[in-house]
Amino acid sequence: MATENNPPYSLEKTTAERRRERPHWVLDDAVYSIAALLLSVIIIHSIWTLVIRPRAEFVLSQRVTVTNSQNASHRVLQLRSIYVILKDYEQETCVILCLWSLLLLAREAKLTQKNRKLLDKDYVKIADSQVVLPEDARVYSRPLEALPKEEQAGFLPRLLMVAYNRFGATRSVQDAAEAVRDECEFETASLDTKLSMVRFTAWAIPAVGFVGTVRGIGAALQEAQGAMGGDISGVTMGLGVTFNATLTALSTCIVVMFWMHQLQQYQDRLVLDSRTYVDRQLLRKLRVVSK
Repeated sequence: MATENNPPYSLEKTTAERRRERPHWVLDDAVYSIAALLLSVIIIHSIWTLVIRPRAEFVLSQRVTVTNSQNASHRVLQLRSIYVILKDYEQETCVILCLWSLLLLAREAKLTQKNRKLLDKDYVKIADSQVVLPEDARVYSRPLEALPKEEQAGFLPRLLMVAYNRFGATRSVQDAAEAVRDECEFETASLDTKLSMVRFTAWAIPAVGFVGTVRGIGAALQEAQGAMGGDISGVTMGLGVTFNATLTALSTCIVVMFWMHQLQQYQDRLVLDSRTYVDRQLLRKLRVVSK
């Protein structure tokens, strides 16, 4: 029976309560995402303006002498220089998107690591010989309610609170276990949603590289008439833009995809380990006494 000191349990939280509990991460993610993008643009554009493009122009202005098998010498451009490969705007955009993605992944990795550290804490102070009855669920949940707000928002404390609340409300161990499973599925979906912008950049980087490919082919075709007269330098430069943009886009996309999948694996382990923690430390100690 509910009293003033022992309020009744509710099976489901209202929409308003959920919005009050977890509204902050949406705005925080948007602010961080915009700030990370601006920082990436400033850093990469500064490097390209001050280092990459000036050195690429210097390299292209210098021709090297090459001797073939017939001992015939001719001067050619140094098109394999890393500065020449990266000098175009498409390559700069690909690197900007790559750095932006890595900054977004770094934030999520930091939050995941913070939640993982909670697994080392002893939130369930129940001896192996003790059991938890539905009437005691409220008492055992009070230490969790006394935690700082930031720590309460962690995944493991939330998971334990869900188990206590559902067990106290339904007096069913099975319902408590199902509530824990549902909360784990919700957390997995939430973590997956936070990586949506990274998946967009993993798609956008090859698209930007394809734009550079099309632009390079177009530039090469414009110089085709000059190639008919024996000057193939224009065609060579156009094709260089094509291959350089493709190379940069694919390389940066591989980097983003690798670290994104590493983070997803890290997050999945957090959810599984948290569920195992709750199962071993709490769920197996829940008991219902039949009257």
